[in-house]
Amino acid sequence: MKTNLITRAGWHKLDKELKYLWKVKRPEVTQAVSEAAALGDRSENAEYKEGKRELRRIDSRLRFLNKRLDALEIVDHYPQQIGKVFFGAWVELENDDATVVRYRIVGTDEIDPKLGYITIDSPMARALIGKQVDDDVFVKTPEGTKEWWINHIRYAPFDSE
Repeated sequence: MKTNLITRAGWHKLDKELKYLWKVKRPEVTQAVSEAAALGDRSENAEYKEGKRELRRIDSRLRFLNKRLDALEIVDHYPQQIGKVFFGAWVELENDDATVVRYRIVGTDEIDPKLGYITIDSPMARALIGKQVDDDVFVKTPEGTKEWWINHIRYAPFDSE
């Protein structure tokens, strides 16, 4: 089951994609399909067939985004959360091997491993919620339980220091 939580920035990103697809991309593809259709025999017209496929992909994504944006709940950061891990937090962790990792706890629509964005539904995020700096965090993994220590908690990106 997906958690219907999202950060305000994540919601705006999905909304921006929806508006781009509806106002820019779909009209461009529709125009290209119309021009390809005007060339004659549609049965052997590759541009026409590809354009129609692209329109179906766009329409499918538009339907998904419309439904998803309606279902999502934006979660904002509140000053009372400072010092503890909650949704939207950036967290720096360290283990026994001195391996340091940074994660941000986000909704399923915002997951991005390259940025360190992990879903609130992940075992790591579930273990972190409500914890404070210097707390031990035990995370169950397929390889066994892993222990981490919380070094820092922020509600702004680490690179904005």
